Amino acid sequence: MAWRWYRSLYWRIAIGVVAFLAAMLVVQAMLFVWAVSQTGRTLAGQSPGRLGMTVALDLAQVLERDAQTDLARYIKDQYAEYVHPFFVMMNDGRVIMSGSRSFPEPLIEMAKERLQRGFDRPPGGRGDRPLGPRPDRPRGPRPPPPDWWQQPDRFVDRFERDASGYRFVRPSPIVVNGQLVGVVVVPPQAPFGYLLARYAPILALVATGVLIVGTVLTSFLIFGPARRRLRALEGAARRLGAGDLTARAPDRGGDEIAAVASAFNAMAQDLAVRAEALASSDRTRRQLLADVSHELTTPVTAMRGYLETLTMPELELDETTRARYLGIIGDETARLERLIGDLLDLARLESGGGTLRVEVVPVAQLFDRVSARHERAASEAGVTIATSIGSGADTVAGDRDRLEQAVQNLAANAMRYAPRGSTIRLASRVEDDRVTLSVEDEGAGIAAEHLPHVFDRFYKADASRAGVSGGSGLGLSIVKAIVERHGAQISVTSRPGQTIFEIAGLSKNPSSGSGDVRPPTSSPRSMP
Repeated sequence: MAWRWYRSLYWRIAIGVVAFLAAMLVVQAMLFVWAVSQTGRTLAGQSPGRLGMTVALDLAQVLERDAQTDLARYIKDQYAEYVHPFFVMMNDGRVIMSGSRSFPEPLIEMAKERLQRGFDRPPGGRGDRPLGPRPDRPRGPRPPPPDWWQQPDRFVDRFERDASGYRFVRPSPIVVNGQLVGVVVVPPQAPFGYLLARYAPILALVATGVLIVGTVLTSFLIFGPARRRLRALEGAARRLGAGDLTARAPDRGGDEIAAVASAFNAMAQDLAVRAEALASSDRTRRQLLADVSHELTTPVTAMRGYLETLTMPELELDETTRARYLGIIGDETARLERLIGDLLDLARLESGGGTLRVEVVPVAQLFDRVSARHERAASEAGVTIATSIGSGADTVAGDRDRLEQAVQNLAANAMRYAPRGSTIRLASRVEDDRVTLSVEDEGAGIAAEHLPHVFDRFYKADASRAGVSGGSGLGLSIVKAIVERHGAQISVTSRPGQTIFEIAGLSKNPSSGSGDVRPPTSSPRSMP
């Protein structure tokens, strides 16, 4: 898919920020102009009336010097920089505006009415009232007294209201040669539109500068670091997708990008652990297949060799030899059967299959069954089996058959390496309110380098111990699986002349059991 710039998150965020900044500048400019128009700050240092008075006196002097002066051009040239607007109404009907093209209608009407009434006042009078006809006074609108500009509080610095309630400043008269020729009207507040037009260029220039500086600073201070960090996160994700499980994203800082990077790193770490676990599992599976193949091949090869010998027509075998060959085939078949059974049993235990039937198992009966099982083999090997039960360790909670299988395997392992005249000891004791079962022999011991591996499948340490092993290498693995299913732990300590296997952490009653054991659904079975 072709890349489009408008699809970029950076561009969309940048455009959004710039647009928001521009909108805020426009709003602020409008508020500034409105506030200026409402507060009258366009006339800093003087009032609207005094501004009108200044303009009126100036125009009167200009007209006295030259009655034909173009007032519109003069006002435009002289008062173009004035921010506060005003207009001049002449008695001939002309209206000259300083800048704004529209003024409130009440101001226009007030200016007309003032030109018609004039500005004369009676001595001590209140308000503007005509004095009536006087023969010494010229016709037309009455001008104010000659010294009117020296009395600003009386003539110009006064606010009045018309009949409709509109508030205005009293206009300033333009008096030329004793005649009222016009008035200057200054609104108390500058119109919003007028101020906006006057301030628009400078506001636009300032806004443009602020936008440019703000955009550059935003790019460097906000979007630049974020873009670099997101790029680093993207690169780490691509490397991880390509198979580099060591890829990590920089997660410094406490913002959202750092949180995403931390989550990514946690995911990458979890994937690395899972990959290593899968690799280890695959190696274990391959090794297991190789070991199983080897262990199965040994009896199968022996059986096949003897069967081929028995089926050879040219070979004559006496009955004794034939019987011996058949006996070996039977032994190898039984060995193969045991090996397959052990593999199935171990797989079932390690996968959590099957339910342990938990009940109270007397330790004495457990040891008696194990001793009885190995009584004949012990007698032939010249080995004694001794048992001892500690105080409070006379019962354990667990599956009767599985516990017996575990102790049987440990006893068989001890019997295999116990020298003639030695003793195998089965014992129980209480530690931390838990029962520990132990099986001890007086064999040559297990070398230290073999101890960490004795519970691995198909691992044999025969070279470190006396005797000849006839086991499959699965017995101790099955013991470990059974013990762990009971929520206990198995360990081994060994030195020359003493090897001890201990099953620690067995509970004394079903209610305090651990692991995945379950209470029995019927009464405990009696042990034969």
